[in-house]
Amino acid sequence: MSSSGKSITVIGSGLIGRSWAMVFSSGGYRVRIYDNQPGLAAKAIAEIRKQMGELEEASMLRGELSSSDQLALLSSHDDLQQALEGAFFVQESVFEDLAAKQSVFESVERLVGSEVILSSSTSCLLPSNIFSAVQTPNRCIISHPVNPPYYVRLVELVPHPHTLGTVMDATHALMTQVGQCPVRLNKEIEGFALNRVQYAIIAESWRLVEEGVISVRDIDLVMSEGLGMRYAFIGPMETMHLNAPAGLEDYLQRYRAGMRKVLGSTGPVPQFSGEAAERITKEMCELIPGQQEHLSARRERRDQLLMGLARLKKEQP
Repeated sequence: MSSSGKSITVIGSGLIGRSWAMVFSSGGYRVRIYDNQPGLAAKAIAEIRKQMGELEEASMLRGELSSSDQLALLSSHDDLQQALEGAFFVQESVFEDLAAKQSVFESVERLVGSEVILSSSTSCLLPSNIFSAVQTPNRCIISHPVNPPYYVRLVELVPHPHTLGTVMDATHALMTQVGQCPVRLNKEIEGFALNRVQYAIIAESWRLVEEGVISVRDIDLVMSEGLGMRYAFIGPMETMHLNAPAGLEDYLQRYRAGMRKVLGSTGPVPQFSGEAAERITKEMCELIPGQQEHLSARRERRDQLLMGLARLKKEQP
C-alpha cells in the first residue's frame, strides 16, 4: 500500500489520537486531526512537534522522513466534514464511552463514502456494540493499540461480525506499513486477546498478594526480572516449545499434569475492592506515592525504558 498523497483522519486529539497521528505520519500519510473542542487539535500538533523533536534528537523518530517533513503532513481541524475530506481510513480515538463512540460513527458515516474504512481505538467495547448504528458495518473494525503506541507496536484487529475480509486485510497492511505489529482476532470477544491475558496475570498476582504469599514489590519483580525478560521477545507458546528438549509435545508430556494441578488451585476472580484493595494500594503507594508528580515521573521512566527496548528489538533479526 503506497502512502503517497493518501489521507487518514484521526478523530480525538488526546494521547492515543496524537500517537496515531505520529504513527501514520511516520509512514508518509497525510493526517487530519479532528477534535470537537475548538483549538484542541491545534494544541495536539504543538505537542506532537515537541515530541518529534525529542525523538529525532534521540535517534528514535520512526519512518524515513525527518520530523519537519512528518509535521508538514499534519493538519488540525475543528470541522468534521473538512477533516474527513479525501480520507480512505478513519481512526476514532475519543474517550472510552459507548454512546460517544456510537455518535462519532453515526456522524462520520453520513460524510464519507461506503469504501472508507471506519476504525475504533477502543480497548474493551465490542465492535457489534460500537458500530450498531452504522448502516454499513462491513467496513468497520477495531484497531486497539497498546499504550504508548509509538513504542509498543502491537495493534489488535477485531472484526465486527459483518466485517469484510478485504477490510481486515487492508487494515493489517496499513498497520504493517506504518511500523505497527497487527494481530488478527477471528471474532469479537470480551477483552479481546491482550486484556484477557493481562487480566489473568493481574488476577493471579493480586491473589498471591492478597493471600500473603508474596509482597507487591516482589510479585512485580517476578514479571519484570523473570517472565517479562523473555516475554519481551517471545510469547508463551514459543516459551513452552523452547522449554523442553524435544519441543511443545515434550513440554506437554512433562508438565501437563503439573499445570492442571496449579491452575485448579487458583481460586475465584478477585473482587479488587474492600479491605484487601485498601491494603494492597497502601503497599503500592509506599513504593511509588500516588501523587501526580511521582506517577508522572514513573511514567516518564517507563516510556524511556520502552524507547530503549524498542531500539533493541529493532536491532534484532
